[in-house]
Amino acid sequence: MGKSVNVGGGFLVVLLYFLGCLQVGLAQSSANAKGIAISWDDMKMDKRGARVSSKYDFNGSRVIVVDKNGGADSLTVQGAIDLVPQYNTQRVKIYILPGIYREKVLVPRTKPYISMIGDQNRVFDTIISWNNKASDADSNGTALGTYRSASVTIESDYFCATGITFENTVVAEPGGQGMQAVAMRVSSKKAFFYRVRVLGAQDTLLDETGTHYFYECHIQGSIDFIFGRAKSLFQDCVLQSTAKKSGAIAAHHRDSPNEDTGFSFVGCVINGTGKILLGRAWGNYSRTIYSYCYLNDIIDPSGWSDWNDPYRQKTVVFGEYKCSGRGTNARGRVPWLKPLKYEDARPYLDIGFIGGEQWLKL
Repeated sequence: MGKSVNVGGGFLVVLLYFLGCLQVGLAQSSANAKGIAISWDDMKMDKRGARVSSKYDFNGSRVIVVDKNGGADSLTVQGAIDLVPQYNTQRVKIYILPGIYREKVLVPRTKPYISMIGDQNRVFDTIISWNNKASDADSNGTALGTYRSASVTIESDYFCATGITFENTVVAEPGGQGMQAVAMRVSSKKAFFYRVRVLGAQDTLLDETGTHYFYECHIQGSIDFIFGRAKSLFQDCVLQSTAKKSGAIAAHHRDSPNEDTGFSFVGCVINGTGKILLGRAWGNYSRTIYSYCYLNDIIDPSGWSDWNDPYRQKTVVFGEYKCSGRGTNARGRVPWLKPLKYEDARPYLDIGFIGGEQWLKL
């Protein structure tokens, strides 16, 4: 009897999981059939409606208002996310009024089409902040690890955000044991970030998986502060290194040369102090390209990881195209770095790199 009940319970769990996945799949298929894409309207909010109830409708989207001081739909960001229906197929805008929201936030995959909106012109005023690091323990006494240290985790597909600072306040010297502290982890299939700040020290932005667009954002950290396996375009962003002695900006990972992923930085400005590398290979097939970027004089003349592994030198894809500034010391670059011609750089220069013409309407 006991075994029969256990088997039935296991079957029920599997069945519920299958139905949940089916709901997500049907919702996404339905949305794709309607030509769902992220547009500028998805990140607009009428301030006159900022203190009304969640029944308020703007541009055909439901609005949920967050105010830490009360008088709105939720006191917390997570509380607002919890109000979004499971497997929703309609855009939901979460309008966050100014303040520092000290909380750990998860936007789950079961809640797609969410916009997280602050004031695009006052991004310093709306902050989501937490302070976990990799060596911190969870309720079971198990170390969180880098992955679970994120202040904000975004799994929601067709997610977008603007006018918000995502922050991890852990302060650590680069390379410190267990001091990895992620401010934002993104594993959405599609996501767009416009005028947001992502602040941390080591491993600030875990751009984990999916296809993402970061436009006019400010990303700050010390070592490998943009890392992951995603395919992402960073356009007209500020990359601020806080490393005092040495650090690195990007650490991309691919498991094989056939994976269509990579980081492309276009028109970005790189600032900071210390001895900074543009990229370090996380594995043998890392792909990172800088085009039309301004590199100041803190960039290490070698520019990239200067390992002596002949195999890795042939398999990684590191490149620079028409960058400017005192950091573009081509003579000091590692000898195996191949300068890019326009034909080589062209696939990385615009939203075509991320297939944006299919899911962005900007």
